Amino acid sequence: MNPDLDALQPYPFERLAALKAGLTPPESLAHIPLTIGEPRHAPFDGALQALADQRHEMAFYPATGGLAELRDAIADWTVRRFGLQALDADHQVLPVNGTREAIFAFVQAALDRTRPARVAVPNPFYQIYEGATLLAGGTTLTLDCRAEHDFRPDLEAVSAETWREVQIVFVCSPGNPTGAVTPLEDLERLIRLADEHDFIVAADECYSELYLDESAPPPGLLEACARLGRQDYRRCLVFHSLSKRSNLPGLRSGFVAGDADLISAFRRYRTYHGCAMSLPLQRASIVAWRDEAHVRANRDAYREKFAAVTDILAPVMDFPTPEASFYLWPAVPGGDDEAFTRALYAEQHVSVLPGSYMGRPGTGGDNPGAGRIRLALVDDLDATTQAAMRMRHLIEQTVSRETTP
Repeated sequence: MNPDLDALQPYPFERLAALKAGLTPPESLAHIPLTIGEPRHAPFDGALQALADQRHEMAFYPATGGLAELRDAIADWTVRRFGLQALDADHQVLPVNGTREAIFAFVQAALDRTRPARVAVPNPFYQIYEGATLLAGGTTLTLDCRAEHDFRPDLEAVSAETWREVQIVFVCSPGNPTGAVTPLEDLERLIRLADEHDFIVAADECYSELYLDESAPPPGLLEACARLGRQDYRRCLVFHSLSKRSNLPGLRSGFVAGDADLISAFRRYRTYHGCAMSLPLQRASIVAWRDEAHVRANRDAYREKFAAVTDILAPVMDFPTPEASFYLWPAVPGGDDEAFTRALYAEQHVSVLPGSYMGRPGTGGDNPGAGRIRLALVDDLDATTQAAMRMRHLIEQTVSRETTP
């Protein structure tokens, strides 16, 4: 077997299961999980109908590059959404089976093992960035996302010598787990660094359509390219998905767009990889990318939940003002995220993810995710607010116990 498999760390949910082992929560309280970022809102009906209508196309092999109609729908959406002048559907767009698969595969295709092969990732981060890097024979450079920098990486803290060893920089905006949005100025700075030190910027933008201020959609990497006059999007790729935007995680449908040379090489890799999207899924995806009404309704539902949960938890927990995604990133009273997670499950039957499980020791040796928890506000309004109330009850009970003589 590939010896690099031994370098993989346990996935956060494996660690969570071990942390909760042996605990017996109250049977009188229904379990409410706020752990996995799996949308629970209704999937977009139009896509499901298209999937059913085109099921006979399961009889045909799909092409790696996907249907021209799908690439056109993706290009049209991207141009509209990010204010681009143009996006070449034939050379700058590639349909993929969701961002997770595509991110992993791209690192395998892009990393050059004959020279220093470092991949810069935000810290804390989505674990696929690290796993893909290790299995491609590279090493990660963690860029800490701390409160003093609005939970975004401090690009100025990286030396020129270190940048020269980096081949890929992952940006996650809106961020998982922090929900932080990277401003255009930071993206432009990163593009200039990529030109100076010859690395690829890979932007994971799968949460881009879940934002709280309808008048302020999060900017994207291709938008930053356009502002710099780079219509070729050189050295830049974005990864998008229908999983969160349209509540279709099981469709496994997304796309990669940007630099035509990178897309061409990645497409060649995928021809051998054998991971083309089936035709009915492509037909469903076309319908989803061409409809915005269901996406606006989706945002409205998340806004309602964020408002309700914020009202409940703000008096007892500190967290950054939510901007986008469907996560909340609160600090836990006492600072021990594992202990809080265990107590919350044992006493209130609510599951959350310790922030330290999504991070690694950073500058100074401490884990920037420690002392926080990730709350995935994906369930319906009633269940989500009930979980928040139980969490507040636990905190208030704990404070009462500690202050009672």
